[in-house]
Amino acid sequence: MTSRSSHGNCGFGSTLCMQGQGVVKGYAIGRAAIMSAAALEVVHYRIAEQDVEAECERLKKALATASGELQAMAVSLPDDAPRELGPLLTVHSLLLDDAALLQETCDLIINRHYNAEWALTTQGQLLAEQFSVMEDEYLRERGADIRQVIERVLRVLSGSTALLPSLEAGDAGDSLIVVARDISPADMLKLRGARFAAFLTDLGGPTSHTAIVARSMNVPAVVGLGHIRMLVRDGDILIADGFTGAVLVNPSELVLQEYRQRQAAYAGDRAELALLRDAPAVTLDGIQIKLEANIELPEEAVAALQAGADGIGLFRSEFLFMGRRDLPSEEEQYQAYASVVRTMAGRPVTIRTLDLGADKTLDGDVTVATNPALGLRAIRYCLANPELFATQLRALLRASLHGHVRILIPMISHMHEVRATKQAIEAACESLEASGVPFARNISLGAMVEIPAMAIAIEPFADALDFLSIGTNDLIQYTLAIDRGDSEVADLYDPMHPAVLRLIAHTINSAERAGIPVAVCGEIAGDSRVTRMLLGLGLTEFSMHPQQMLDVKKEVRLAHSNALRVKVASALNRAERIDLAALSN
Repeated sequence: MTSRSSHGNCGFGSTLCMQGQGVVKGYAIGRAAIMSAAALEVVHYRIAEQDVEAECERLKKALATASGELQAMAVSLPDDAPRELGPLLTVHSLLLDDAALLQETCDLIINRHYNAEWALTTQGQLLAEQFSVMEDEYLRERGADIRQVIERVLRVLSGSTALLPSLEAGDAGDSLIVVARDISPADMLKLRGARFAAFLTDLGGPTSHTAIVARSMNVPAVVGLGHIRMLVRDGDILIADGFTGAVLVNPSELVLQEYRQRQAAYAGDRAELALLRDAPAVTLDGIQIKLEANIELPEEAVAALQAGADGIGLFRSEFLFMGRRDLPSEEEQYQAYASVVRTMAGRPVTIRTLDLGADKTLDGDVTVATNPALGLRAIRYCLANPELFATQLRALLRASLHGHVRILIPMISHMHEVRATKQAIEAACESLEASGVPFARNISLGAMVEIPAMAIAIEPFADALDFLSIGTNDLIQYTLAIDRGDSEVADLYDPMHPAVLRLIAHTINSAERAGIPVAVCGEIAGDSRVTRMLLGLGLTEFSMHPQQMLDVKKEVRLAHSNALRVKVASALNRAERIDLAALSN
């Protein structure tokens, strides 16, 4: 659920409190370190006709310099750098190397006589707007990549290199909390090794780079704060609450003391939870629960193993297709998928096929559907582009030779889509056999349950598939007719709505009768506050971010599954909202 950016006293008297979205749990107390930024509101002026060629050359050199810096960082990452940074730096480098960015920006210089900075920010704004209309939250966040690489080029054009003056000055005082408009992967690398307690940004969401890297570093982070960089000064004392998304500015000593106590208690809880890493996820009445990981990058498989994951419940394959104009080859995809399968060493790896929307085609051309959420997206897009789909399927089949691969199809609503997918897989098998390329034939096929029509009429799907995975994020928004990315209606996005829970329960019960496994891979799977409710619905397989796994495991080990099923079924039959507190008694 997207938090609304706001500020006020938040119940702490005259203390300024800003509200964003907590994307990494924890409490941080420290002094603000304001990150400098190459503002996109650059000086605008028109250049003379005779200076056009030189201005284009200045732009070209700046793009090459910025790209070279990123490539150098990517190939010389220190051993203790977050493993997510390498692929993110590569994505930014690819964006800068795109000939279209140089050509289209130079066209503005040639045709409109814009100076290089003006032309670059204009082109960047056009690209960012194209990403902003995308339905998928992960893809929307990739618009930040465009903004970040352009800000990097602007730094080169201006000659500015300072990032955190207060941090670079070597202040030996309190812990530092980084405050920024946004934080790019390259900026994250520069901050490596510095003393910081949290990241706070004006922009971003749960899938932004700041969130991804902060999770890997286990550093509290609050994003989407709106204007914190403008309202906070270097040296201000800040409290960041990664649970609620609240940020307090210059709080009283009484408030500081309260949060120091919360901080100490949370540290104690985490130390206790760490002891559960190798403990089995078994309920008090002996029900074995599978806890699997959601990942977006191949490197995240290592974090999943370190968290004790039983497998990968959702590997989003979109990362291979983003930030480029050319399609990834079969070999490139195979290497990425195979690396995850090898890392998991026999544990199941569920790879979701390409899940892009109707609002963006993969060659970089943009088309905006009347309603992208209901348009040519996910499996509909793949079936409409059989060569693209066949390439991915061949790569997945080849990767299955190295371990247990399961193919997951998103946004299924009709049985004919299941049949068409099976035909496409069979054709991919025949193609590999004809070429003499080895692969494993016994690959499992499953589908995302995220469209209410499928959840309501689930029985034939359960009979035709090997497993099901409930994508609660989309299931909730489609059931309640709520755009989860729209802050105006975000408060109506309700995972606990009885209609949503009935659809989840019906899907789980139908899968049980069909004898196939079913998981929940949406956000609620990693929310330990609802773990017992999901157990009460009959769920035995959860998939979540690795950082959430120990919290969920703790709840599993304290729960009596069969008793919870009786309580939850009774509440659903009465169409009542489920009292989560009552489930803990």
